[in-house]
Amino acid sequence: MGLGGYLAARSDVVHFLNERRREEQEIVEKADVEKQEIVDIFRQYGVTAEECAPIVTALVRKPEAWRDLMMRFELGLEEANPKRAFRSALTIGASYVVGGLVPLAPYMLMRDYGQALTVSAAITLLALAVFGFVMGHFTGVPKLKGALQTALVGSLAAGVAYLMAKFIA
Repeated sequence: MGLGGYLAARSDVVHFLNERRREEQEIVEKADVEKQEIVDIFRQYGVTAEECAPIVTALVRKPEAWRDLMMRFELGLEEANPKRAFRSALTIGASYVVGGLVPLAPYMLMRDYGQALTVSAAITLLALAVFGFVMGHFTGVPKLKGALQTALVGSLAAGVAYLMAKFIA
């Protein structure tokens, strides 16, 4: 999973650089089309074509600013941080290790697998509720609602996984 996070973050950087290169080429080869796109972008904000004329003139003098405006407002892309790939890999990898230990710890510490299943389910449910509570704090969702939603969704996912394993086995 950490490798997947790394590759996704690297792909974001490569995608951004490719799109920036394409936008630079379009500014040179299709300047009239790109100028019209600036007017179209500003029209969405209630700016008339006449009011855009000085903006277009200024951007023509500064191709990097023109490119950056098109990247942000036409393509919706922000420059990706190349260092993010390594951090993403570490964060996702560590999260999977720690998150995986929560439900597995009872099986590693207990001899009776029936009891381990019960303890694992209870600990995992509690961990999901705590995670949802904390997530609610940061997202503005009521904390109790966040805890209940996360615990419910996690329980449903675990139940489906359990049933699929039973069906396959």
